[in-house]
Amino acid sequence: MSEKSSYSIDQLYSLIANEEDARVCKDIPAEACREVPRNFFLILFSNVLTKLGDLLISPKTVLAWLMSAVGAPALVAWLVPIRESGSMVPQMVIGAWVRRKAVRKWFWTLGSFGQAMSVIAMAASVWFLEGYAAGTGIVAALVVFSLSRGFCSVSMKDVQGKCIPKTRRGRLSGLASSLGGTATVILTALLFWDRGDPTVGFYTLLLLLAASMWIIAGFLFAGVEEYPGETDGGGNALAEAFKSLSLLRTDTLFRNFVITRALLLCSALASPYFVVLAQKESDIGWMLGFFLLASSLASSLSASFWGWAADTSSRRVMIRGAAMASGICVTVGCLALVFGPGFGGAWFYPIAFFILSIAHAGVRLGRKTYLVDMAGGNKRTDYTSVSNTVIGVLLLATGALTAAISLISDIAVIIVLGLMGFAGMISALRLDEVTED
Repeated sequence: MSEKSSYSIDQLYSLIANEEDARVCKDIPAEACREVPRNFFLILFSNVLTKLGDLLISPKTVLAWLMSAVGAPALVAWLVPIRESGSMVPQMVIGAWVRRKAVRKWFWTLGSFGQAMSVIAMAASVWFLEGYAAGTGIVAALVVFSLSRGFCSVSMKDVQGKCIPKTRRGRLSGLASSLGGTATVILTALLFWDRGDPTVGFYTLLLLLAASMWIIAGFLFAGVEEYPGETDGGGNALAEAFKSLSLLRTDTLFRNFVITRALLLCSALASPYFVVLAQKESDIGWMLGFFLLASSLASSLSASFWGWAADTSSRRVMIRGAAMASGICVTVGCLALVFGPGFGGAWFYPIAFFILSIAHAGVRLGRKTYLVDMAGGNKRTDYTSVSNTVIGVLLLATGALTAAISLISDIAVIIVLGLMGFAGMISALRLDEVTED
């Protein structure tokens, strides 16, 4: 890299980070300070591409609609639990493996390529198969996608913790979400503008486009300058993984954080039910475009705000996100219960989905930043893997519970999840502050 381009990157980083020199290198190795600007943008653009890919294959919107398009609507219920828990449940074992390596960026790179291959397999299932054969192919590819995502989740927090200083991590995540959301808004407008109902060919193209995002992101992340860190040797990965569970008993702050995070699952689990109610009132294909637009606009407009706020207090960001999620769920549930699911017409649910997506962005950014700031070194890897594994198991259990409640009423599910979010807000109020100015 030339001296001129390096100077430009330093200038742009100083503008984003609101600093004039490298004196804000908190909680990272001293030798990593000079690489911060370059690493910041490599990680940023990698995240932007993967967030764009995530929005293009969201199980809450695109994949749910796709299952109906290929003729496998009964498999919709499996999408969100597999997508989320599949990447979380194995993370104690993944974390024990990652912890043995001094340089961990390659786990993220390989995980990104794995996600790309999985999405290509989904596209092949859509194009070459139909009915439940296509649906089963999508679900099987989603399992591999989620496992690959587990490697990215564990390694990203650790690489970010080693390469990006404290009080700059929240704005990195926020800026990535905002840029990814903005790109998705533009892409959604181009893809859905006056195109009518999506076809199988359209879905295939959408999936291949998303796969390309993970491939490019993997190559970008490989360029991150990561200095070797702490390693743990010896022991079986599975044994080390279960040993890490003792953190839930011995570490009070971490235990309270996991409880809070479990209750805040409401913001993720409620989203598909907004789509379900909308589908019951209007099954026109372009409605998918509105939900995708609502999701991407929410990321674009709110993520940077949440990210900057998380650098001041990630705990308060979780509280505010939980309050918003709880409020919109209870409001939508009660209005639908009193006035009927058709209340407000076709626009009501996309608008409510937009508000819930803003709240979910706050919950995600708040708890991610809180986790990274809560610990350093290998403890950060342990925190990430243990919390994700526990949350993955709880997600399956909560998903089964909400599926049972949905047999009675989809509206009841939304109200119950809203009350769960309120409990999460109360739990977040009890957490300690971990962000240092």
